[in-house]
Amino acid sequence: MTRAYRWLLPHPLLTLILAVVWVLLQNDITAGMVVFGIILGVVIPWMTSVWWPDTPKGFRLGKMVSYSLMVMWDIMVANVQVAWIVISVPNAKLKPAWIVIPLELRQPEAITVLAGTITLTPGTVSADLSDEGHSLLVHVLHTDDPDGVRDEIKTRYERRLLEIFV
Repeated sequence: MTRAYRWLLPHPLLTLILAVVWVLLQNDITAGMVVFGIILGVVIPWMTSVWWPDTPKGFRLGKMVSYSLMVMWDIMVANVQVAWIVISVPNAKLKPAWIVIPLELRQPEAITVLAGTITLTPGTVSADLSDEGHSLLVHVLHTDDPDGVRDEIKTRYERRLLEIFV
């Protein structure tokens, strides 16, 4: 992408997403709404581009779509699991745990997606990121195997994010 083009559209994918979301939120596809959506899609990334100095160099959209579908499935399954824990496990027998997840991810965007994924999944919360960004502190509502939870997060989520954010 040429430098002049990058100046006008610093984040072309974000421009497209913002324009489409604007039109969908209006629930009315008219020429005026499409044009205004495009204007918003150009202006918002342009005005916020100073806060995006190190955008990811490579991003695999297809893998992100499959990752998103997997996360949605995991959220539904975790909802059922947490409901079962709430119904069947007395508070005195809950085994909450704080788990440190060592990270191979280094890109802030990828770490943010991982932390968001963990927090969106019922029963787990991302609580803190180490100062150097090499580990994530996660709270789990109930587990008999904290190491298993750590390993599952690393293999199920982090490994895929390493493939998405190249």
